[in-house]
Amino acid sequence: MVTIGMNYKVIPGKNETFEKAFSAVLEAMQGMEGHSESHLYTDVADGSSYLIVSDWSSEDAFTAFMRSDEFKRVANWGKENILAGRPSHTVYRK
Repeated sequence: MVTIGMNYKVIPGKNETFEKAFSAVLEAMQGMEGHSESHLYTDVADGSSYLIVSDWSSEDAFTAFMRSDEFKRVANWGKENILAGRPSHTVYRK
């Protein structure tokens, strides 16, 4: 089992758009093999900073999701001009 921490910085005023997009991503994740659960958190000191914590059976399962058509269909970060920078991901092994 691995936990993936995905850090996102959102353009001010795009919070609601990001949160709606995350809901679509979460729905797609739920159908993916190897996904256990995911949660979205926001930094109380900086409302434009988000963290998604996601549990997967393996890093390969997470990578397969990130490359999947399902993810590409719902992740509209670029098209919607939501992010203030490139996201960073950290893998935590249990």
